[in-house]
Amino acid sequence: MKKILVANRGEIAMRVMRTCKEMGIKTVAVFSEADRLSPHVRFADEAVCIGPAPSNQSYLCADKIIEVAKKLGVDGIHPGYGFLSENADFSQAVSEAGLTFIGPRPHAIRVMGSKLAAKEAARSYNIPLVPGTESAVSDIEEAKSVAREIGYPILIKASAGGGGKGMRIVERDEDLDEQMGRAVSEALNAFGDGSVFIEKYVSSPRHIEIQVLADAHGNVIHLFERECSVQRRHQKVIEEAPSVILSPEIREAMGKCACDVARSCDYLGAGTCEFIFDEQNNFYFLEMNTRLQVEHPVTELITGVDLVRQQILIAMGQPLSIKQEDLKIIGHAIQLRVYAEDPSNNFLPSIGKLQTYRAPKGVGVRVDDGYEEGMDIPIYYDPMIAKLITYGKDRNEAIARIIRAIDEYEIDGPSTTLSFGTFAFRHEAFVSGNFDTHFVKKHFSPEKLEQGSEDEAKVAAMLIAQLLEKRQKSPKLSTSSNIVQIKSNWKNRAK
Repeated sequence: MKKILVANRGEIAMRVMRTCKEMGIKTVAVFSEADRLSPHVRFADEAVCIGPAPSNQSYLCADKIIEVAKKLGVDGIHPGYGFLSENADFSQAVSEAGLTFIGPRPHAIRVMGSKLAAKEAARSYNIPLVPGTESAVSDIEEAKSVAREIGYPILIKASAGGGGKGMRIVERDEDLDEQMGRAVSEALNAFGDGSVFIEKYVSSPRHIEIQVLADAHGNVIHLFERECSVQRRHQKVIEEAPSVILSPEIREAMGKCACDVARSCDYLGAGTCEFIFDEQNNFYFLEMNTRLQVEHPVTELITGVDLVRQQILIAMGQPLSIKQEDLKIIGHAIQLRVYAEDPSNNFLPSIGKLQTYRAPKGVGVRVDDGYEEGMDIPIYYDPMIAKLITYGKDRNEAIARIIRAIDEYEIDGPSTTLSFGTFAFRHEAFVSGNFDTHFVKKHFSPEKLEQGSEDEAKVAAMLIAQLLEKRQKSPKLSTSSNIVQIKSNWKNRAK
């Protein structure tokens, strides 16, 4: 494989292209009019504009992307994540065009793209599933019968869903009719598929996922887990590896289940099996994401494996050079998604110009980004500016480093999730590891951000007072050479 087109934008496009460059592979960038000045466009060996800013006129235009790939003599297409990455028709069209899709085959994408089909595939390997229906439910009386059997509260979920869409928690019989109607309507609008099913609702769950790699020669391995329980609006914002709550025995059992899920759909490439973990240490398979995950860097840091490189080698037909027994967890990694969102306003998007943008540096700090100072955060795409990842010999060191890195991160313009990160990483629940997917609901409020700003301002004022008092008592101190500037980043962090 000599040339790869990256059918994506921003930080993930840069991430894929960097590995390609290390492998001696030429790259082609595609971009919308809104991304004309983006770093990934300049970084690529070749770049082609494929349409206006809206993604349905650019990054989702499969025919345009394949046309560019064929015209420029591309060997393979890497979809990144989002956009066309889990589109079975795109995977098939790429193959039919005589190109290599760097990802799973269409069959695996279709099976795992339906939560019901995924559960059916997992069931054949006796993988633990949350109690609930085995097929879509449309009859309200059937739904009530199932709900009474497994016990309230229950969760109505869209079969084709994700990101919390088409999902409703129901706690009593009399609310089921209305909530089911809303879930079906939302699923139909969001995914074009109104199929819903019912599961037992786990009240204090943790979200744990397992990274897998599978080649075309029957080899399947897992690269341990990622803890993804800190979420807002059912979407992840903090991830770490490994999880603080898994014993070696549970880790091994979950890893085996994840590999079996991959086998159940003849998987190829990198994928992630998501599990829900309850208070009694039971785990249940939820779904499989048939692509590279946003949070893949934390796995790379604790295993030393370049997942993008492995994707490319697998797509080239090479057998995995890594055996399960070769892998072990070394150290700890934490990731914060730096979104252009306002934590003080329910994490709503906060677009605008990056008037100041300076990423942190230093030992154990990694920043995957796709923006530069002076660029605008467009309204058309996911508002993630960057991924801030830190690595340490243990969890405490990784936490200390990410707090330090957040304090060094300078972003002026849009509000970001940096302030939330500082709050979360200093919170007793996170530090102790005693948290679940309700962390934001249980512990966070905008007022606590304001309190943090006030507390740091008080500390800064105390330090200044102490320095002034010391200077007055020591005539040897020069007022010109010993001026100390106390800078608080809380103002920037709160943006």
